[in-house]
Amino acid sequence: MVTAMDIKTKRVYEPASKDDGARVLVDRLWPRGISKEKMEADLWLKEAGPSTELRKWFNHDRAKWEEFRSRYFKELDGNAETIDQLLELAAKGRVTLLFSAHDEEFNQAVALKEYLLAKRG
Repeated sequence: MVTAMDIKTKRVYEPASKDDGARVLVDRLWPRGISKEKMEADLWLKEAGPSTELRKWFNHDRAKWEEFRSRYFKELDGNAETIDQLLELAAKGRVTLLFSAHDEEFNQAVALKEYLLAKRG
């Protein structure tokens, strides 16, 4: 029996919860205003974040969301090691993808969650 992956997304500035499971920071850049001592993340996978060029192009412009997702998914297709690591974590239990963007609906963690769920099969 195949079990569904349990992947959440959460702003890194929100308090950690015991329900978060494995907390993975998926920003390429370290979040502003949070020291490494105060960061409650089990893992920082900066390679899971979009390239600098793609991140700057997108600039959290909702009008560019569909094109961003398409380009980001192509980048993720070339990053099998990081994707495999995330899929292995998700196979063991809940994973919370942490991000620093203000927009909670249109960011790389949301796109990455969608990508991972599509890859699970």
